[in-house]
Amino acid sequence: MGQVSFTDFRARTAAHLDRIEADRTELIVTRRNREPVVVLPLADWERMQETLNILGSPSNARSLLDDMGELDGRAVEARDVTER
Repeated sequence: MGQVSFTDFRARTAAHLDRIEADRTELIVTRRNREPVVVLPLADWERMQETLNILGSPSNARSLLDDMGELDGRAVEARDVTER
């Protein structure tokens, strides 16, 4: 994750956005006497929101952790989803 000043971000917005998109990374934009902000690809933000939503439910989080515990140490076989 890189970091730039707001002044630099404003001067080179297109270049910064192109890099964020190409590298699938985040960029912290700092501002004088203001809270920094993070710029990231929309798809990455949507995935993070989905994860937070799923883990926000205690029962979902517990179920996922239990399932992960069951898989720990077991071999998992990859299968084609079109197989019957």
